[in-house]
Amino acid sequence: MAGCCSHSTCDASAASPRFRQALWIALIVNAAMFLVEFVAGLAVGSVALWADALDFAGDAANYALSLTVLSWGLIWRARAALLKGVAMVLFGAVVMARALWAFQHGVTPEPITMGVVGILALLANAGVAMMLYRFRAGDANMRSVWLCSRNDAIGNLAVILAAAGVFGTGSALPDLVVALVMSGLALWSGLVIVAHARRDIGDARQVHQKG
Repeated sequence: MAGCCSHSTCDASAASPRFRQALWIALIVNAAMFLVEFVAGLAVGSVALWADALDFAGDAANYALSLTVLSWGLIWRARAALLKGVAMVLFGAVVMARALWAFQHGVTPEPITMGVVGILALLANAGVAMMLYRFRAGDANMRSVWLCSRNDAIGNLAVILAAAGVFGTGSALPDLVVALVMSGLALWSGLVIVAHARRDIGDARQVHQKG
């Protein structure tokens, strides 16, 4: 359970070789899928696919940041998580604005390629999420890593559903709706990460003052 991990235990778990190895794998997978989805999203005109690609890019940066702070103290890892939470909120706002723009100027995306890429992304993210599942109950930084991988898998499912909706209706509306949902998920998860990080920062400061 998240609340049952002491500061010393969380520190040891976060710096473990297994967690570091898992982060490296997640970083490589996310960077590769960003390139695939970004190119495909632009090629087929899918806002949802483009949004998912930006999510991959953000997560790759988050994993790189997490690898940097693994050996740091709790307060610095919490600050890194706070930065990641703010980035997720900004990502959600950007995607929402892009979807609203596409609603006025959008072109119906090509659903077959959109669906195939969505399935490929789902398989990649499902593997990453399963690999990171054991680390979900750590400190704010470890929780943020787990939330990122979970949100990616949910986003991939949404992209696949959007592709099916576009194929069945011939309308761009399913693509735009999914993009808006993904932006809302990013906003919510970002706020959750910020709240956890602020709590961990407060706890670390109390421990430091007592010491």
